[in-house]
Amino acid sequence: MAALLPAEWIKNWEKGGKSEFVQLCRALSENKSHDSMNFRDIQQALYELAYHVVRGNLKHDQASNVLGDVIEFREDMPSILADVFCILDIETSCLEEKSKRDHFTQLVLACLYLVSDTVLKERLDPETLESLGLIKQSQQFNQKSVKIKTKLFYKQQKFNLLREENEGYAKLIAELGQDLSGNMTSDLILENIKSLIGCFNLDPNRVLDIILEVYECRPEYDDFFVPLIESYMYMCEPQTLCHILGFKFKFYQDPSGETPCSLYRVAAVLLQHNLIDLDDLYVHLLPGDNAIIEEHKREIVEAKQIVRKLTMVVLSSEKTEEKEKEKEKEEEKTEKPPDNQKLGLLEALLKIGDWQHAQSIMDQMPPFYATSHKPIAIALCQLVHVTIEPLYRRVGVPKGAKGSPISSLPNKRAPKQADSFEDLRKEVFNMLCYLGPHLSHDPILFAKVVRLGKAFMKEVGTMKKFISDKVVKFQSDGSKQEDKEKMEILFSCLLSITDQVLLPSLSLMDCNACMSEELWGMFKTFPYQYRYRLYGQWKNETYNSHPLLVKVKAQTIDRAKYIMKRLTKENVKPSGRQIGKLSHSNPTILFDYILSQIQKYDNLITPVVDSLKYLTSLNYDVLAYCIIEALANPEKERMKHDDTTISSWLQSLASFCGAVFRKYPIELAGLLQYVANQLKAGKSFDLLILKEVVQKMAGIEITEEMTMEQLEAMTGGEQLKAEGGYFGQIRNTKKSSQRLKDALLDHDLALPLCLLMAQQRNGVIFQEGGEKHLKLVGKLYDQCHDTLVQFGGFLASNLSTEDYIKRVPSIDVLCNEFHTPHDAAFFLSRPMYAHHISSKYDELKKAEKGNKQQHKVHKYITSCELVMAPVHDAVISLHLPKVWDDISPQFYATFWSLTMYDLAVPHSSYDREVNKLKVQMKAIDDNQEMPPNKKKKEKERCTALQDKLLEEEKKQLEHVQRVLQRLKLEKDNWLLAKSTKNETITKFLQLCIFPRCIFSAIDAVYCAHFVELVHQQKTPNFSTLLCYDRVFSDIIYTVASCTENEASRYGRFLCCMLETVTRWHSDRVIYEKECGNYPGFLTILRATGFDGGNKADQLDYENFRHVVHKWHYKLTKASVHCLETGEYTHIRNILIVLTKILPWYPKVLNLGQALERRVHKICQEEKEKRPDLYALAMGYSGQLKSRKPFMIPENEFHHKDPPARNAVAATVQNGPGGAGMPTSLTINTVKLDEGNAEETADKLKEKSQGVVKVTNKAVNAAPKVTTSNGNSASNSKVIKEKDDKEKSGKEKDKEKKDKTPAATPEMKALGKDGKDKPKEERANKDEKVREIKEKTPKSEKEKEKVKKEEKASKEEKSKTIVTIVESKSTVEKEREKEPSREKDVAKEMKSKENAKGGEKMPVVGSLKSPVPRSETSESEREQKRRKVDTHSSPSHSSTVKDNLNELKDSSAKHYINHTTPTLSKSKEREVEKKDLDKSRERSREREKKDEKDRKDRKRDHSNSDREVPQDSTKRRKEENGTTGSSKHSKSESPSDSPRLNEKEKEKNKSKSSGKEKGDSIKAEKMEKSSSGSKKESRHDKEKAEKKEKRDSTGGKEEKKHHKSSDKHR
Repeated sequence: MAALLPAEWIKNWEKGGKSEFVQLCRALSENKSHDSMNFRDIQQALYELAYHVVRGNLKHDQASNVLGDVIEFREDMPSILADVFCILDIETSCLEEKSKRDHFTQLVLACLYLVSDTVLKERLDPETLESLGLIKQSQQFNQKSVKIKTKLFYKQQKFNLLREENEGYAKLIAELGQDLSGNMTSDLILENIKSLIGCFNLDPNRVLDIILEVYECRPEYDDFFVPLIESYMYMCEPQTLCHILGFKFKFYQDPSGETPCSLYRVAAVLLQHNLIDLDDLYVHLLPGDNAIIEEHKREIVEAKQIVRKLTMVVLSSEKTEEKEKEKEKEEEKTEKPPDNQKLGLLEALLKIGDWQHAQSIMDQMPPFYATSHKPIAIALCQLVHVTIEPLYRRVGVPKGAKGSPISSLPNKRAPKQADSFEDLRKEVFNMLCYLGPHLSHDPILFAKVVRLGKAFMKEVGTMKKFISDKVVKFQSDGSKQEDKEKMEILFSCLLSITDQVLLPSLSLMDCNACMSEELWGMFKTFPYQYRYRLYGQWKNETYNSHPLLVKVKAQTIDRAKYIMKRLTKENVKPSGRQIGKLSHSNPTILFDYILSQIQKYDNLITPVVDSLKYLTSLNYDVLAYCIIEALANPEKERMKHDDTTISSWLQSLASFCGAVFRKYPIELAGLLQYVANQLKAGKSFDLLILKEVVQKMAGIEITEEMTMEQLEAMTGGEQLKAEGGYFGQIRNTKKSSQRLKDALLDHDLALPLCLLMAQQRNGVIFQEGGEKHLKLVGKLYDQCHDTLVQFGGFLASNLSTEDYIKRVPSIDVLCNEFHTPHDAAFFLSRPMYAHHISSKYDELKKAEKGNKQQHKVHKYITSCELVMAPVHDAVISLHLPKVWDDISPQFYATFWSLTMYDLAVPHSSYDREVNKLKVQMKAIDDNQEMPPNKKKKEKERCTALQDKLLEEEKKQLEHVQRVLQRLKLEKDNWLLAKSTKNETITKFLQLCIFPRCIFSAIDAVYCAHFVELVHQQKTPNFSTLLCYDRVFSDIIYTVASCTENEASRYGRFLCCMLETVTRWHSDRVIYEKECGNYPGFLTILRATGFDGGNKADQLDYENFRHVVHKWHYKLTKASVHCLETGEYTHIRNILIVLTKILPWYPKVLNLGQALERRVHKICQEEKEKRPDLYALAMGYSGQLKSRKPFMIPENEFHHKDPPARNAVAATVQNGPGGAGMPTSLTINTVKLDEGNAEETADKLKEKSQGVVKVTNKAVNAAPKVTTSNGNSASNSKVIKEKDDKEKSGKEKDKEKKDKTPAATPEMKALGKDGKDKPKEERANKDEKVREIKEKTPKSEKEKEKVKKEEKASKEEKSKTIVTIVESKSTVEKEREKEPSREKDVAKEMKSKENAKGGEKMPVVGSLKSPVPRSETSESEREQKRRKVDTHSSPSHSSTVKDNLNELKDSSAKHYINHTTPTLSKSKEREVEKKDLDKSRERSREREKKDEKDRKDRKRDHSNSDREVPQDSTKRRKEENGTTGSSKHSKSESPSDSPRLNEKEKEKNKSKSSGKEKGDSIKAEKMEKSSSGSKKESRHDKEKAEKKEKRDSTGGKEEKKHHKSSDKHR
């Protein structure tokens, strides 16, 4: 009880405590009712006051004063005070402290005037009375009291009750034991009993005891005895019955005693009829509450000890001892089960249905303590059975089940039986909560409760539907709302019961699979969020709530360990059965342990997955929850400690997820939602799970390691994909993919997951990428992208047209509202377009029954137009309006909406798979062991598959033909080219090819095929040459910005592009057939409306081979650059790309060797530092070596003519136009290349920043520019030659300023390329027109020269036309060796320039775009070349000039097409021939001398190259820059070392000079050189000066040239 006297009152007694106490006593006394509570309070108040005095907190006189005030409040106050003194007397007499006893006696003495002596003598101890002075001697007092008591109580009367009057008891027993079935009533019997008591003078208490004894023996007569006892009690004191029962219970409280059930039952019935009070009886029962609590605590400790023992590792010798001790302990326990009377009474109460009293007894015990005793649990279960019976019979009995009805209790006071779910809530749920996990004792009741839950959920479902229907009609219907609220309350109660009773009970049941299935029947009606919440509680909290469950958990883990240690592939079945048994009761614990093992040992995945086949549906659902919980574990790191790779535990779990979800019918919604939530939170690690699940369940595999055969198979139909497209032949995915699809659609996760992945791709870099290692960011990006592709592929192949169209919004909404990247948006929309078109096409076919192919095609095209028209409108908003000047929305949409399936039929793949099936069938036939019925089945399967494949092939063939027809009709509107063709190609690459070629491996193949298709369709305004050139030229930037997988796809794209190019390069017939008359190979890019193109405008086969060589050279240059950066990403990506393009590159021996050296260097450098790069490099190096036998020397790769015997024995060209060069030199150059490729590559880095600025400035500095086309080989030379003469003066001046290359990264050219051209184009054209008009008059002489040249050249053997670069570099090498000769040549060149005005030559086969080049830039470059040229051969220099001339002429012709009319070719030739005659003699003499000298020098080439003086190096850089600038808008930097540049120039040169023109060029050269030689001596001294000037100023003009050529693209 709480203290009535606060400590403050005592402290401040005089101030306020005293008055407070008096008020308290007055208040208690004024309440006149004599109930025990009031009486006790006054007692307590006085006691506390007295006790404070005893403890010394208050003086005795203060207490006596206040007691004097209080004594008047009640009449019986002195008696109460005496009682208080009596208690204190006993308490203080036991104390050892003397002071407290003294305080007590002082207090009593002070209060003697308040309490009479007699009362004190009655109640205090004799010793105390003596000390107070109330009696003289305690001993005498004692003797006197004994005498009085004996006299009063023990002096016997004259009669003996038992002996003399026992007839009364006999009659009483006969009265109570008679047959009560007749008209006997309790009232009659009571009257008889009264008579017997009176007659025989019986003791009434003893009579009551006998009535109870008889009642115990006749328990069936409740209706008789209860009223009898009730009536009898009116004659006794209320407590008597309780005391008698208490004495009865006490009688059995010996250690060996056992209380009979009949006594418990009688007590229970009396309690139920309120004849006794539970609190009064409870105190008579043993054991005490404290003992029960102690026992409960002990049980918990024991359970924990058991757990500790099970988890401890015990050695075998110790184990046996431990076991023996445990056995002994258990035996001791079983010997003495304590007789718990409280539990016996509780059981009796439950049996008779007295729930209220039973509940109050259980409340006084620890939770679940009572029900942990089986009899009580069973009694409570029985009570629940009875209570739920009517409701269960109505809604719970399964169809067809008879069931055994349970009769209700005869007792009217038992709980009301439940007729509705609301009644369940009132009573039954409460009972079940007390039962807790011990419902496990009654599986039948468990099943009944679960079935009721199922019935309730069914009702909730119909209710919800009903309410949703009604709410629409009657918004104000309040009663429905109430019903809904009631349902919600009931539902939450049901969830609580499931959590607190059903699941814990299942844990304690012994592997009862039926119960598990029964429970699943109810669980599957809950949303998965509720289920998972329940599983979470079950797993993490329930097992700690009860000692029994603690033990069960430990035993389950112990058993799980035992099974998992022995699980292998071989014993999957027996282990699986054991796992199944264990999982029926404790799935959460078991799976938690299994998953922890899988995370450590991934080789367990397969056997574990196979062993899970004996689980119940509930267990599979729990497994799904456990997997998600394991994935979401916040304590686990998702990255390995090196922060570059995803943790192996996560990879193992993901792999397990895929396998287990595919094999078993587990609900996927939770897992998919988890992945979506992680994506929403910006975490993409868990996409690994989605990737695995889709791969395993749908058989859609995403890997970068696909072979080309697999890729080819992936371009076919679904059947071919399944058969030949994947590494693992994943069969029978129909059911699992259907399940995955349903889960996605039912929970609306299909599109959200796609959009989240598409958005997260960039999020990986910007949100997640912050502090992560670049390698990991790349991995995550790839994973995100791959999963998107895989998931999108799954949706495309599994969703019906309606589902797809309903869920995927239009392309503009996807991009603009959902911010989906364009490539991903089209990827998602593409299947929708295909579905839509095919459904429209089918509609049109049904509408009109026309079978003709034309009709079908027409219908297909109509359906395409219907579907794609809105798409064409939608895509306009995706880009700036300027974009649509070059490519049409139709072309853009067509490109993005088609796939490889639409473009080509993989016949070889179909054939391959069909042949495989034939082989399989043959093997089946040959297999003697296979039983016949299985043989038949297998053969049928193979035949069916074969038919499917053939049917699919036919279907695809028809489809492809329709698509090609459609493209043929569309193509004219594709490319509008309102700016320039170059700009068109830029837009095409930027918006279509590049984004898509790195999207997926099939898209990479698609992009290459699409380019080829656009070419084959002869699409207007599409320059194939330009497109390929752009793709191969500057791959550095693209490669550097790729992730690992993107690099792989980009490599595939380049591989397919190279395959096409190599096919054309391999055979003239193929080239002529596939490219000869195609507009894509026009080298003169005319105005858009101009269609006329004659044979001369086409790139001929030889020149095409030069261009291909240039592309190979460019790829080498880019590769070497990347390998030398030292950057991880650059090196990794270029190695991946090189590995992919290995079948087609490198083909040229010296390029291959240069690469090989670089890769070898990487192998050495990275071996210790970055092992993954080392592995890649070693892999590539090995493959490269194996390809070496198939590489060919450069002269075999593209044509080089052999040298002439007499006339020009040793010509070397050095200008941009190449001329004859002897074989010896060619070979030498190759050798040089091999020797110096390493040096070349080393220089690349230093020089790689040269050209761009140079070229751009050059444009601005050249005021007069004429168009020239590097790729045309026309004959109109007139204009150019005039040009040359006029300009000679200007050129010399410019040259002095022209020789310093500026350093700028190549990339600027890429940007300026497109932008600068259009603006300055018109101005340039006007200037060119003017120039050409001025130049015309002087061209007659030139023509005559040409004719003479031709005659002369026919007599000589034709010389090889070698490319610019090669000849240049050879010349440089020779120049280094013989400085004197340099001077000669310089003079020679200057004299030529004086005479002829510095002729110019356009470079052929530009790197990126074979478009018109500026003549001025060519001519200036040629002049520079001549000055630089160190070779003294007059014939050589003339050759150079003429060759340049001729090439320039071709470009001039292009220009003339637009402007002035050409002069006749015959006149040209006359002029040129006259000049030739004069010079021929001298040039021959010169050449003979040269040849001798060159042979001598040949041996020293390689050495001399390394000893290049500084000025010659500068010159070399200059020249590289010069040629580069005219070659191309993106141009090549001076970084190209001489050797690499040689190849390039060689290609450019050879393109422009066709064989048919070779003779005339040679003759022309001779003429020029002879005229030049006269002035040689004059220029000896000037050579050095000019060289210096050129070194300082050379760069400026080159830049100008480049820009002008840029514009003309």
